[in-house]
Amino acid sequence: MIDRRRMLRHVFGLSASASAACLGSTARKAFAQTNQAHPYPTRTVRIVTPFPPGSGPDAALRLVSERLGRTWSQPVLVDNKPGGNGFIAVAAFKQGNSEGYDLIQLDNTHVTTHPLTFGKLPYDVAQDFAPLRMMLRTPFFVAVAADSPFNSIDDIVAAAKAAPGKINYGSWFIGSPGHLGALRLEAMMGIRMTHVPYRDFGQLYNAVSTKEVDWALGSAASAGGMAQSGKIRFIALAAARRDPLYPNVPATAEQPTTRGYEVTGWAGLFAPRGIPAALANKIAADIAAALAAPEVVERYRALGFEAPDLDPAAFSQLIQSETASWREIIRTANLRLD
Repeated sequence: MIDRRRMLRHVFGLSASASAACLGSTARKAFAQTNQAHPYPTRTVRIVTPFPPGSGPDAALRLVSERLGRTWSQPVLVDNKPGGNGFIAVAAFKQGNSEGYDLIQLDNTHVTTHPLTFGKLPYDVAQDFAPLRMMLRTPFFVAVAADSPFNSIDDIVAAAKAAPGKINYGSWFIGSPGHLGALRLEAMMGIRMTHVPYRDFGQLYNAVSTKEVDWALGSAASAGGMAQSGKIRFIALAAARRDPLYPNVPATAEQPTTRGYEVTGWAGLFAPRGIPAALANKIAADIAAALAAPEVVERYRALGFEAPDLDPAAFSQLIQSETASWREIIRTANLRLD
């Protein structure tokens, strides 16, 4: 004889499973319908940037935003808000919404070193920004005047050891990647040099060309024109390998004394913290597709940029590891920007 209680449990168990499956199916359909009813984006997307028009990061952003506009069939507006250590751009960004229609381009100083050099920031990296994708990375060259007596980075290190504080270097502002990169060299080599900050790239590399400063770090995008015109020379690349654009310039990894000395600048796109994960991943994937477009790859190559394949999680981890790597260097240099 069939156990009535077992039969009822079996019947009701099947009913519960069927109901759950039905509810799951209904939820998936509802999600799909909602997605179809509210696709992203349905209006203009704004990308705020702290970089001025015509700069390397701005040029890269405009290439990517143009491709995104084609993919999304919606305008993508680049909103330049330079100045104020990026604070002006961040303030404009924070006035937007968390639905993916306001994004921001930031570089490594904004999210890895500013938290270490400013006692109080008008933003919190962990609370305000959701990393989407690194959109460019560029290594830095060691630049000197065309008639400089320095022919290698070892020459600069030797001169700095012989006369502490006498060798000077320039950068485009205090706390810039060029300034921090030189501090890293000082820390690695146990030397002391004098920092001379300038207002912008043009002023800086003119000072290098006239030997107003002994040397400076610079990317292919920012200093390449002066190098190609013969006004300055690149004597080293602070990287693990040579740049195909400048195959005759040795990488620091090639010399035992400077192996491990690497300085790169990068910029990435961020959404507001709190953006739905599915939407963040979609935007990140669309950015990656834009970066892979042949015309973008070709233009990046000419600018000396590369686009690392980092998804949001990997990008977030990189930010944390770079912040940790700068902490002791900045502490030792007692670098404060407020």
